[in-house]
Amino acid sequence: MLKKKEEDEGMVVNPFANLEKSSVLQEARIFNETQPDTKRCRHVLTKILFMINQGETIGTKEATETFFSMTKLFQSQKPVIRRLLYLAIKEMANVSEDVIIVTSSLTKDMTGKEDLYRGGAIRALCRITDSTMIQSIERYMKQAIVDRNPAVASAALVSSVHMLLKGNEVVKRWVNEVQEAVSSENKMVQYHALGLLYHIRSADRMAISKLVAKHTKTSLRSPHATCLLIRIAAKALDDAEPGSATGDLISFLESCVRNKSEMVMYEAARCLGQLGDAKARAITTTAVSTLSIMLNSPKPTLRFAALRALNKMAMQDPSLIQIVNHDLELLITDSNRSIATLAITTLLKTGQENKIDLLMKQISTFMGDIAEEFKVVIVDAIRNLCQRFPKKYPAMLSFLGTALREEGGADFKKAIVEAIINILEENPEAKDTCLGHLCEYIEDCEHVDLAVRVLHLVGVEGSRSTRPNTYIRYVYNRVMLENAQIRAAAITALAKFGASNADLLPSILTLLERGLYDTDDEVRDRSTFYYHLLKEQHKSTIGTYVLNRLPVSIVGLENALLAYTQDESQQDIPFDIKTVPLETSADASRLSISTAGAAATQAAATAMTPSSSAVAAAAKTGASAQDVYAEQLAAIPEFADLGPLFRSSTKPVELTESETEYVVRCIRHMFANHVVFQFDCTNTLNDQLLDNVSVALETGDEGFEIVSTVSIARLGYNKPATTYTCMALDEDASLCASGSFSCTLKFLVKDCDPTTQEPDGGDGYEDEYVLEDMEVTLADHMAPLATSSFSTTWEELGEDNEVEDTYALTSMKSLEAAVDQVMQFMGMHACERSGKITEGKSTHVLLLAGMFRNHEKVLVRARLALTDSVTMKIAVRSADEILRQVVVSSVG
Repeated sequence: MLKKKEEDEGMVVNPFANLEKSSVLQEARIFNETQPDTKRCRHVLTKILFMINQGETIGTKEATETFFSMTKLFQSQKPVIRRLLYLAIKEMANVSEDVIIVTSSLTKDMTGKEDLYRGGAIRALCRITDSTMIQSIERYMKQAIVDRNPAVASAALVSSVHMLLKGNEVVKRWVNEVQEAVSSENKMVQYHALGLLYHIRSADRMAISKLVAKHTKTSLRSPHATCLLIRIAAKALDDAEPGSATGDLISFLESCVRNKSEMVMYEAARCLGQLGDAKARAITTTAVSTLSIMLNSPKPTLRFAALRALNKMAMQDPSLIQIVNHDLELLITDSNRSIATLAITTLLKTGQENKIDLLMKQISTFMGDIAEEFKVVIVDAIRNLCQRFPKKYPAMLSFLGTALREEGGADFKKAIVEAIINILEENPEAKDTCLGHLCEYIEDCEHVDLAVRVLHLVGVEGSRSTRPNTYIRYVYNRVMLENAQIRAAAITALAKFGASNADLLPSILTLLERGLYDTDDEVRDRSTFYYHLLKEQHKSTIGTYVLNRLPVSIVGLENALLAYTQDESQQDIPFDIKTVPLETSADASRLSISTAGAAATQAAATAMTPSSSAVAAAAKTGASAQDVYAEQLAAIPEFADLGPLFRSSTKPVELTESETEYVVRCIRHMFANHVVFQFDCTNTLNDQLLDNVSVALETGDEGFEIVSTVSIARLGYNKPATTYTCMALDEDASLCASGSFSCTLKFLVKDCDPTTQEPDGGDGYEDEYVLEDMEVTLADHMAPLATSSFSTTWEELGEDNEVEDTYALTSMKSLEAAVDQVMQFMGMHACERSGKITEGKSTHVLLLAGMFRNHEKVLVRARLALTDSVTMKIAVRSADEILRQVVVSSVG
């Protein structure tokens, strides 16, 4: 009993667990009592704050009633009650109505003599204050910023930052008081003041330069402020134009490396290490040396921070980190597993080829002791290492194969499968080994999605291997033993083997025939379809529906089918697959497990443009950016009758510099007979409003005719908007395969108040702004066509539909550059991994497949040879004679 009592006493119990919102709000009525119990009020306020911070949603009516009840606690003189009240006001300010009724009470506390109240009152008051009320507290805020009490000054400075970020331009008028606060003897006040000063001047590059120059020459007392100044200086270095004077900034960062504070030393070394080719290799070496000293620190946090900085530097230039490889090897046995894992991943990025085998053995010793998320990081690092040293794939494949057979979650297994497939794509000679590991894995795979992906890969790659019959047993086992989804995928994989290997066809037909009696409809339908297709040997149909997948967007196909079934007038008309948007490169990469991965997305400091918001919407919904564009364009009446969107350019063309008064970027949307230019515009001048904004296009090339223009009614300060210009294309593809356009931004200027954005009186005046020229090339008319069996499609088109020519690419000095340039210019998909060139080869065959905007297939086989320059013999096949000539002639 005594032992049980001791265990109970050692348990930590959350007193606010299982709170009910209704009961807590009911308890809040004690605030209305004439003389409320202080202890109970404190307890109820704490409950309310706990619920809000745990994500509990409080309705507007409930919040307002509770808020009005809380305001009566201003009568209490208890410091704890008052401070909890400030916190509650801050949390409920965005939910409750009429929160401004406490403005006078907060202002009284803010200007009172009780320092304990003033900081909290300032924070709460600034939270409920909007741009129309800020004038009334401006004088008090200026006084608070330079207050002798550090807590009050810090509260005023931090609150000012929040108001400034919300768009209250009045804060910029407090710059004199903020500069005085930067000279404060208190470390936190100095840090907060420097941060506010930077935000005030962030839009003025010259002012930032002066700020950095002033404070780098003086020693700041606060290490936090020094770290912030280091970051500001590093950003100024990144933004500096080539050839500009940056010696003082670099000297400042180098001096901070020798600072007494470990925090400052680390921040300076980290920033120096991220300068890249910046600014001299010797400087980066200094940063590496400083971080290597921290690797031997007794503090785990400092060791981990130094390791993380070195890890990021290794991503830019692994050779820089090799001088600390010995220290990294010692950290592999660190007692802190997070440090050991990070040391391993860093070594995998910087390690030498002759030590890879040893690294693999060291990793194997502790893989079972670390968390799964760290295992995923290690596997990703191994995949990247294999790209650097492709000849060492046997050791890495052995490690990955062993890890694949061990216990692990879905993310871990998925990372391993992706790494193995990446090795398969980078090293053709490793195909059989990779497929062997994957086939063994699906024998005992618990994850349906991974099993389906592996079966698809085995069907594509195994059917084209030298020993295809080796893999049929593994595939057919899935038909007999697995659930319906995996059985259906196995049936499709078997069909690929039968389509690619005539000698195996009788056996495959026998196996497919057994699937005709499956209990699942999907499996039975697939078996029936593939069995009769292969048995009757319709080669063109087999190439389209077995060896290659439909080149359409999955989301677009779903939307098109839904619209077709809902439109009664279309019921007697066969569904046209040409109305479905084509699959983009982003779709293909998303469907391919080998290119899947966690790509980090850097948040933009400025407002999102319509094009970037389309990409973000696509990421959330799973649709491609082109699907989102198609939906946006279809909603515009002028473009509703243009038909299905064929393709959109993947990267916007910048028509201005990012620092100019007006920022414009263009995305081209291609339809069957039209091209729509989408111009995303941003006005960076806060004292101007632009009305009736459009972009005028002029071209001397034939085949383009302006049909319509959609203008921007009003373009406000830093609020991106879009204007469109639609052009009709000539039916003769040779006339409009390429063209050059001069662009001019035209608008009506109206002056406005910089703070409120209210326009001044007057009608304004017409103005224009010359933009950069823009080109439409062959790639804009062509969509990449993912073809699993290039040879089958090539033979289908036949020699009668072929045209050849030879070109000397004199400006190309390597096969890699020539291949990249040809692929980029033609906008086609590189089939059978012909986009990658084996190291040391002087000849190469590039296989490209694409679809022109008239939905005609185009195949290109380019034979390249390297001597002093690159010579290319190109053969183009297409059923359209004019199109063949357009593609061949466009190269010249």
